[in-house]
Amino acid sequence: MKPRILIAFLLGLSVAQVGISGAHAASATASKPAAKKTAVKKAVAKPAPRKAVAKNTTATARKVAIKRTPVAPAADEGELTLDAHGNPQLRSSAFYVLNEATGNVLLERNSASIVPIASITKLMTAMVVLEAGQSLSEELVISEADIDTLKGTGSRLSLGTRLTREEMLHLALMSSENRAASALARHYPGGMPAFVEAMNVKARLLGMWDTRFHDSTGLTPANVSSPRDLAKMVEAASSYPLIREFSTTSERYVDIKGRSLRFGNTNGLVRSPDWEIAVSKTGYINEAGRCLVMKAWMHKQPVVIVLMDSVGRYTRTADAQRVRKWLEAAGGERFVIAAGGHSS
Repeated sequence: MKPRILIAFLLGLSVAQVGISGAHAASATASKPAAKKTAVKKAVAKPAPRKAVAKNTTATARKVAIKRTPVAPAADEGELTLDAHGNPQLRSSAFYVLNEATGNVLLERNSASIVPIASITKLMTAMVVLEAGQSLSEELVISEADIDTLKGTGSRLSLGTRLTREEMLHLALMSSENRAASALARHYPGGMPAFVEAMNVKARLLGMWDTRFHDSTGLTPANVSSPRDLAKMVEAASSYPLIREFSTTSERYVDIKGRSLRFGNTNGLVRSPDWEIAVSKTGYINEAGRCLVMKAWMHKQPVVIVLMDSVGRYTRTADAQRVRKWLEAAGGERFVIAAGGHSS
């Protein structure tokens, strides 16, 4: 073969080999994206396990939410349980139960503690009003001075409401109407300052040395007393026929600006056939807790019950129920001998 022809042949062979190598390289390069696509498809195709995880997470969240849902407290039915001394376990922070006829203290705890008394105040308000001898038929008017700016409580006695002194007194005792109690004090000779002074003088005359009054409603926590003192106030209040009547009336309809409005008693026990209540008054502000004082007849004996700082909406009346059940269970024997086990 001639040298020129041989050289041409070798060059052609080399080019062919290069082409074949390039083709293989291109083929390999082209195959790599395909592999990547396959891998991506496989990665995307893994949602099933993720769904299962998400489902489990939701279930866990629901369980937590259910656990954290607050359960509304059941009403306190006044179930009677006794302590080691055989006395009822009351849930009020301070209490005093007295047989008025004999002077025997049947139950007590923290009876000398001086605490805010809230609307129990209105028993003293009523006594001062009645002792002033002012006309019960005189019309009193609710003014801006009667609006509660201390606690911000509301009232259905709107500005300009005109009611007689007797109606104001009834609503103050039965429904604990603060504006009514305020109006009664404002219309006292000398106004509010003179009225509050008369309240404190009356407290001293009754021997209530732990007691101080600063307003006629009880909205201020500065109105303080002890359970032992409050028993004296309940005894004194029970000597006023109108206080006995007004504080134990279950309801009353009052005409206010052409509308007949129903007012109910804040102590539901006055509607119970199991109770014979002579005097009743409830009280509540944050500083005092829920309070209840009563004079009731049990086994034909007058019993004064003072319950202070009860936690929960139903505790004060439930404690009163516990006291009654405890006394009835003894068949009247506890009225003869004073119970022990509680110290003031």
